[in-house]
Amino acid sequence: MVDMATETHVTTRFDPFIAALTTAVVSVVLLGLALAYDWLGPDVGEGSAFCEALRGDLVNQPANTFSNLGFVLAGLTIGWRGRKNPQLMDGMVGFFACVVVLLGPASAAMHASGTVLGQNLDLTSMFLISSFAASYAMKRWYELSRTQFFMAFAAWLIMGEAVLFSGIAVPVVLHGGNLVFAIGSLTAIVLEVRLWRRQPSKAVARAGLLTLAVLGGAFTIWLLDQGPWCDPNSLIQGHAVWHFLCAVTTYCQFRMYAADTRKQNSQQPNAPSLN
Repeated sequence: MVDMATETHVTTRFDPFIAALTTAVVSVVLLGLALAYDWLGPDVGEGSAFCEALRGDLVNQPANTFSNLGFVLAGLTIGWRGRKNPQLMDGMVGFFACVVVLLGPASAAMHASGTVLGQNLDLTSMFLISSFAASYAMKRWYELSRTQFFMAFAAWLIMGEAVLFSGIAVPVVLHGGNLVFAIGSLTAIVLEVRLWRRQPSKAVARAGLLTLAVLGGAFTIWLLDQGPWCDPNSLIQGHAVWHFLCAVTTYCQFRMYAADTRKQNSQQPNAPSLN
């Protein structure tokens, strides 16, 4: 078991908002430089499967690119909430905030550049969020230490990258990378349900159901955007809406984690308030 007193002492000195803000500034600036100086490689039309017409300018798909700012805002909001309550999520709220922030520039890299490296960054960001969700659920279900959590996180991430580069094609979700993302997400959902059943909480259930509802709506739009809703020249793109709703999903996910932390905290005598 981990010495929780030691973990708390370490995490309370870590400012989640500053970490998220630093991640946002560095990643957005690097993306801007990469686009300006063609660091991502040649434009081969990656992202064209997501309906929006390729403009051929500095930003290939404006709607699909700038809609990713939703992730940056969601991550910064999570970091701000964590700044006031650094004990949230076993002290890992700052790490989660940084993961959410990175979803934005990484996804934007593909939609803006149309490059293979941009696509890889986009998929890596998906692996980051599913790896976190699965590993954090495993941490609480199996009572893993912080080190074991990061080992599980690294294992999920490496598996995603390995399957991605294998080039496996998969019906509906297009390729193996998306399948690994789905498996990680489903693993997290199953364990979160089991955690809730072990210690039921109305607040956790509400936040969890809202997370699933928003994600389900986002995935429905993702599918429709590749069929009847596709209008390549429209300023409003279904895939951009998918990005926005996924950003909302990450914040709902945080609310579920925060509610779970409050539940655990209320069961400990003389524990500090996280309101």
